[in-house]
Amino acid sequence: MNSPTADFVMVVHGPEAFDAGDVERLIGLLAPQRVLVAGVMGRTAAEESGLPATCTDERPSAVFDTLNGRTYLVNRGKTPESGRIFGEIIAGRLESKRGLVHVECSNRTVYCWDRTDDALAGEIAERTGFVLVRETSARARPEGVREVRGCLPGEAVFVNGIVIGTATEETVVLTSEGGTLRAVSGLDPKPHGFEKLLRAGLPDLDTAWCKSGPVRRVPPGRGERTFRGGRVAVIDHCGHTLYREIGEGVCGVLAIGDDTTAVCGHICSHAGIPVFGVVDGDADAIVKPGYAPGSVVVEVTCGRDDDVGREVAATRGLTPPCWEAWVEETLRTLAGRVRIVVDRREGNDAMRRV
Repeated sequence: MNSPTADFVMVVHGPEAFDAGDVERLIGLLAPQRVLVAGVMGRTAAEESGLPATCTDERPSAVFDTLNGRTYLVNRGKTPESGRIFGEIIAGRLESKRGLVHVECSNRTVYCWDRTDDALAGEIAERTGFVLVRETSARARPEGVREVRGCLPGEAVFVNGIVIGTATEETVVLTSEGGTLRAVSGLDPKPHGFEKLLRAGLPDLDTAWCKSGPVRRVPPGRGERTFRGGRVAVIDHCGHTLYREIGEGVCGVLAIGDDTTAVCGHICSHAGIPVFGVVDGDADAIVKPGYAPGSVVVEVTCGRDDDVGREVAATRGLTPPCWEAWVEETLRTLAGRVRIVVDRREGNDAMRRV
């Protein structure tokens, strides 16, 4: 296909555009030279789709700031309004101030944010049949205040990959003052979540990754297992860092925390890597569950998942010759302090929950 958009770069955010088939359709219509994927679950969905794409851990605004050519964002928000808000946020963060062409699949709209490439936006709208809309992003925000907009009441709210509470309004307002972080409005806070977040230091609200809602709505794919022994990667309440850790030679993942275990189980199911998860039962249902064969999840019956998980990381060797033997020995060391809630070891049901 000889397309005027063939020299352009498509930047896809999140898994929804892949899971809904938007990316495949847009590649067929626009024939971009390259497809870049921003976001952890976006990478998982991209790899499962089999479409040609390059994945990055960088946030979309950082990706656009490194590209010199003509580019456009593809997104599917959980609602049309949340999709529009996301585009506005990205446009407002661009250091180049060059504007943004934003293809929002949830309502079939091409947004022209600020001083953007009108010719490119018009070409995309013509080829896709999407409506063309011009918008201006809001750049000014009070210092030390962050609004998480487009929330649905009842859904989880994240800061830097950690759930800090449940939305009670469409906008959650956070502030950092006096060396700590607090919710001003719109949030039913999760104190343990704030504790986990602040353990790494007070986040910069101007640059923190904030979102609400599930990280992916579809079940994970199933991949082939590669290593039976090797290195155990440790992921402690930061599931969004997983791809940095599961490189060559990883035979399994020790995941600490309910939501972290869910995210690691989902991604590692696709990668064929078993997970040993340590949880304490306060999961926020942020992702469809799934675990590769060989996985075990234990719930702490005395104490907290933080403490037990770090004990395992500190006292159990993390370069076992055999993952199954490592799991068996780890379970023996935790006897009487945990109960198995997911068991995908050989000989058990596909995903036995006790």
